[in-house]
Amino acid sequence: MRVSGMAKGAAIALASFCFGCVSTSDEQSVALQPGQFPAIGVVDERFQSYNVEMAEVVGARFWAPYNADGSVPADRYQARTPLDLRGEVRLQNLARALGPAYMRLSGTWANGTYFQDDDRAPPATAPTDGVLMREQWAGVVHFADVVDAEIVTSFAADAAARDTDGVWSPDRARRLIRYTRSLGGNIAAIETLNEPTLGPGSRLPPGYDAADFAQDNVALSNLIEQEAPGTLLVGPSAANETGDYLPRRFVPPLDTENLLSAEPRTRFDVFSYHVYTSTSRRCRQSDVIAADGLTEEWLGVTERVHNHYAALRDRFTPDAPIWVTEIGEASCGGDPWAATFVDTFRYVDNAGRLAKLGAAAFFHNTLAASDYALIDDRTLEPRPSYWAAVLWRRLMGTTVLDAGAWQPGLHLYAHCLRGEAGGVALIAINLDQANSASIRLPVGAQRYTLSADDLESVHVRLNGDVLTMADDELPDLAAAEIRAGAALLQPATITFFALPQAANAACH
Repeated sequence: MRVSGMAKGAAIALASFCFGCVSTSDEQSVALQPGQFPAIGVVDERFQSYNVEMAEVVGARFWAPYNADGSVPADRYQARTPLDLRGEVRLQNLARALGPAYMRLSGTWANGTYFQDDDRAPPATAPTDGVLMREQWAGVVHFADVVDAEIVTSFAADAAARDTDGVWSPDRARRLIRYTRSLGGNIAAIETLNEPTLGPGSRLPPGYDAADFAQDNVALSNLIEQEAPGTLLVGPSAANETGDYLPRRFVPPLDTENLLSAEPRTRFDVFSYHVYTSTSRRCRQSDVIAADGLTEEWLGVTERVHNHYAALRDRFTPDAPIWVTEIGEASCGGDPWAATFVDTFRYVDNAGRLAKLGAAAFFHNTLAASDYALIDDRTLEPRPSYWAAVLWRRLMGTTVLDAGAWQPGLHLYAHCLRGEAGGVALIAINLDQANSASIRLPVGAQRYTLSADDLESVHVRLNGDVLTMADDELPDLAAAEIRAGAALLQPATITFFALPQAANAACH
């Protein structure tokens, strides 16, 4: 996919920033009336969620870092040390700031991960991609508890999880559910498996088809009814069907329509799908550059994919909420610039767009693994998108408002302000790298503007000051108080506004 190119890494001048200033030309300001924004939907309290790959938990081979020059290493995978979810206090503090959330333990590797329900050493030769030990899963349950996350997972679905007739055996899944309960934990939702549309690419046995998928859902539904009443059945966890971000020649082995048409038909409690804006250079040659991340075509991929799957939800599981259980800059671990400021525009725009489109929750891939992660997995330093995620969590409530039509290069999103009756939280994204924009507000506001010295900077500024961690603790995210009137939006910036005095009747 090649979208309209701009000069790579254009600098963004900060010297003239004045976060309490008004526009010099009120006539050019977009006049807004936040108190009159109508309510158009409601999202899950855990709307903003994240993935922890099963590969991280068990220490499997996952996406290798790029070479220093940005090229793909000879081996695109690299063995990982199992993630210490119990002992990483810094990671816990960072995740807690995003809670409450859902934490999904899945991914392609989960389709071939074997749960060992004892405390013996793992077998020398595992029959699957990895072995999930009790201690590792206990760390997952502990982490979820301390960060206010609810666990979403999937179970092994490869040939080793089936009998000689290819029928899925629930034995290992049952053991994991019971072990979770013995720890005082709970699995809130279970996906049938990860990305069945990819067939063998998702570790599924040769010849796996829609009829097998239907039977897997019957077996999993029975297991949930027996062992975990109240746990949600989620699916189909489909991906890679719309052609928006993969080479057009790619045709997935299975498609969602056939999967959901097979008898007996499954009625999922939650409809799920995956979307990536592109495929990273690890998996295909790509000419996408960082500046493309601010274009309408790039940001619009998410909406096109959502509309495709929403139509299937309406046909097969009407009224089921939609969860986007994987979303990120690019599949296969992300491009190098997924870890920089430019991807923050996609993160925030995707969140606002999906809320308006009716998605109940989205799960960023990942919390802390590979280039597309919110947190660097080697240093545990927050990446630019992480800070936007924290601001979203603190300001954006569950009631979605309509902030009106977009202006060219200026995207506006609004929700009721969290914790403030009648208040409104507004996001203004200026995608233009060269020109300022302006909005006019009828009441005063607290302003939080994210900017960077360069689109591909790994550091982000809040109201002009670089955000950093100190002693494993998050800094204060202080607002700039502004008066009613026209607020200037500098080029290539993302601004959150809190308007507690908006007096929006839909927010009471």
